[in-house]
Amino acid sequence: MKKLLLFALAIAVLSACRPAQQSAQQAFQLPEVEDIAMYQVNPRVFAPEKSLLAVADRIDSIRNLGVNVMWVMPIYPIGIERGKNSPYCISDYKAIAPEFGTIDDFKHLAAVCHEHGMAIILDWVANHTAWDHPWLKAHPEWYTRDEKADTIICPQPWNWEDVADLNYDNKDLRAAMIDAMKFWIVEVGIDGFRCDVADGVPADFWKDCINELRAAAGNRKILMLAEGKNKDNFTVGGFDMNYGWDYKDELVKVWKGAPASDLIAADSAEYASLPAGKVKLRFTTNHDHSTEATPPVEFTSDRGAMAAYVASIFPHGGALIYGSQEVGYPEPINFFKYVPVNWTANSEIYQEYQALLDLYNTYPALRKGKFTAWPDKDVLVFEKSDDDESFLILVNVRNEPKPATIPSDWAGQQTTDILTGKSQKLPSSLQLAPFQYSILSIQ
Repeated sequence: MKKLLLFALAIAVLSACRPAQQSAQQAFQLPEVEDIAMYQVNPRVFAPEKSLLAVADRIDSIRNLGVNVMWVMPIYPIGIERGKNSPYCISDYKAIAPEFGTIDDFKHLAAVCHEHGMAIILDWVANHTAWDHPWLKAHPEWYTRDEKADTIICPQPWNWEDVADLNYDNKDLRAAMIDAMKFWIVEVGIDGFRCDVADGVPADFWKDCINELRAAAGNRKILMLAEGKNKDNFTVGGFDMNYGWDYKDELVKVWKGAPASDLIAADSAEYASLPAGKVKLRFTTNHDHSTEATPPVEFTSDRGAMAAYVASIFPHGGALIYGSQEVGYPEPINFFKYVPVNWTANSEIYQEYQALLDLYNTYPALRKGKFTAWPDKDVLVFEKSDDDESFLILVNVRNEPKPATIPSDWAGQQTTDILTGKSQKLPSSLQLAPFQYSILSIQ
């Protein structure tokens, strides 16, 4: 493991210089969907106030991880009536909460992202508003009512009491929502949206919305990510990405003892009917999951968390890092309030994420190549390949040594672990340390 971390550090040092050099030479352009590595910003872990400026101040550390898209959680004014201080309880779609800063602060962050070769997308909550959003008084017909048609309700079946459910049967609501989203594309210059509870909003609305947003963006491409898993996010709505919820759930089950081969089935199920060029967002944590447990806890240890990350991002790409994950933050993070994070902690974990994303970015086969897997109970064994290169990835999903059966095409080959630099002739079976992973290429 020391060799792995030393090699990871060497890769990290080299890659740390690369984004700054490239940003000075290249104009920003949105990456292709299959090439995205995303970083989720929860402003409430960066500063108790003026957090947008605090995020901008950390741009080098974020970009040097190897990410090329920043997703910023909601920064709009938060509702007070029935409110719980959730950023997903929005009282004004075209403004910024003083807690986070000003519109100029956000424009500064967007400019800094673009200068560093990163796209920036905003979290958008189209499913509901705060109870004190002006729409509720001015246009009560824009909201969903109970069976008696006399009481506006909160979203079902979740029963989120701090927000009121929007009624997409109303065409004027649809126009107003699209108008608000256009503001951020046209007036502010963001590169798209992550759409909260996308499955709770009709797909035909998303189709009209996304078409209008792309038209409003003109020659600029925009990225649309659905927080959902319905197929019609793609086939009807026109989204570029949606969530790999089922794969994450299976990942947790495997780390608790389910067969490693279940991940192969979960990956196949998510991609079985996915349209060409569309991608599932893969993650080991996000703002929702981190409220309960961070990766080192959910996956047993720091080593378990890193093995889970390899098992998450390399089968089909769509990599996400949740801000705080890269320093191995050990406690749950309640995004309803400010939670300070020590960004200098656990530098070796930062460097390991950096090394993995450097490989992800360097070798197209690793993020979007053909996925071939061999079922095993305790080790995830799969190959990623394209016309130029092939890699064998082994991930021990257990906190104890386990043997990995090497596929016949790889057994006897002289290989190099591209993280550690270690070369060896592969035997028919290879013993892996607890939560050890290897990414091998043929010499």
